[in-house]
Amino acid sequence: MQNTQTSFSIKNWSDDDKPREKLLQKGRSVLSDAELIAILIGSGSRAESAVDLSKRILASANNNLNELGKLSVKQLMQFKGIGEAKAVSIAAALEIGRRRRGEEATIISKITSSKDVFELLQPILGELPHEEFWIIYLNNANKVLFKEQLSKGGITGTLVDVRLVMKNTLEQGAVGLILAHNHPSGTLKPSSADKQLTQKLKQAADVLDVKVLDHLIITQNAYLSFADEGYL
Repeated sequence: MQNTQTSFSIKNWSDDDKPREKLLQKGRSVLSDAELIAILIGSGSRAESAVDLSKRILASANNNLNELGKLSVKQLMQFKGIGEAKAVSIAAALEIGRRRRGEEATIISKITSSKDVFELLQPILGELPHEEFWIIYLNNANKVLFKEQLSKGGITGTLVDVRLVMKNTLEQGAVGLILAHNHPSGTLKPSSADKQLTQKLKQAADVLDVKVLDHLIITQNAYLSFADEGYL
């Protein structure tokens, strides 16, 4: 008699339902997110298949892989059928995806729009649970000379040393600056502190004949540009 506990293992599914075989025969792009996760976990529980379990896990993250990537191993293990090994596999795969996107973003060497800034910094800032403030230093052709984190704070805010920004500007020989920070809350509305800091840095940069070209607020899926909105 077949063991019911193993009947949901991918190897026991019909050929049409096997995501591994589907990937090999039709390519990885045709698989759904749930099917890809099912390949990672290999089997479900006695009550549901690996794909159904994967769909349930995804649903808990609003069917958003970025949201899923924020779950800890312990949180993933709350799902029946997900032990430590499976949780680690999911976490590792999503981290590889995040790093890959970050490496692709570093290819951007010249800033031509606010979207370029978002593509460059979203992999770094978009999923953080805390706030960070970053600066991109540009030459006169808007090519990226350097980018760095200036401060790291809690969810409610972060502090920026204006003197340090100006010191680094001179050291990099930059003529343009782009400011950026994330809002873990997801809101794209600039606070009064955001606006005050922008003006403070703008005034300090003007003394050095350096332009603050933009300030972006970055969230997981979107951004607000001070330049695009006319706040500068």
